[in-house]
Amino acid sequence: MQATAYTYDPESRSGQVLLDDGTPVPFDAAAFDAGGLRLLRVGQRVRIEVEGPEDAPRITLVTLQTL
Repeated sequence: MQATAYTYDPESRSGQVLLDDGTPVPFDAAAFDAGGLRLLRVGQRVRIEVEGPEDAPRITLVTLQTL
């Protein structure tokens, strides 16, 4: 699934992404670390993996979107 970085706190390595429908979804340090990223800039397109129900998804991976 694709999203756009919305917020990011480098100290906690957590933030939020916006899904394509505009829904903000938070991610934690574990999801950020799983993607192997060192930094995330607001506005970057990212690829995310989620689990859980559609009305309360939990992001398990955040990585850069590549072609």
